[in-house]
Amino acid sequence: MKSMPAVDTAAFQNDILNHPAGELERIGEMAKQFGVTLRTLRFYEDKGLISPLRDGATRLYTHRDKARLKLILLGRKVGFSLRDVKQLMDLYDPSGANIKQLKVALDKSDKQLSRLHKQRALLDEAINELSNSMADIRRMLAERSAASSGAAN
Repeated sequence: MKSMPAVDTAAFQNDILNHPAGELERIGEMAKQFGVTLRTLRFYEDKGLISPLRDGATRLYTHRDKARLKLILLGRKVGFSLRDVKQLMDLYDPSGANIKQLKVALDKSDKQLSRLHKQRALLDEAINELSNSMADIRRMLAERSAASSGAAN
């Protein structure tokens, strides 16, 4: 295990002591709770989206990390890039009104909703074309099966 300078060790111990028991979670618990892989959590950490406390190689996730992970997963679910998600989270100011963050979120959401509506229209068109093709194939199969049965008699 890598040793920490005395100042860093004290800061780490203060971070640990400032979190109520049960609030800190290990990486496996976080992965299970949110239905993601350990690799995903490490990737989000590498990208600066979450920043768990560290005790050597052990990652300890705080309430803040959980909230950020929820936002990351919501953003990904609706199609935002990780860059967009990070930009929105970085605009958050816990002591401010966050008007800029809300405006940017609304603008990005409006654009993404438009993209999703276009994708839905394309999917509906593809579904209709495939359904029509399948109906034609079923009809041809029924006709040929009937003709084949009649020729066998």
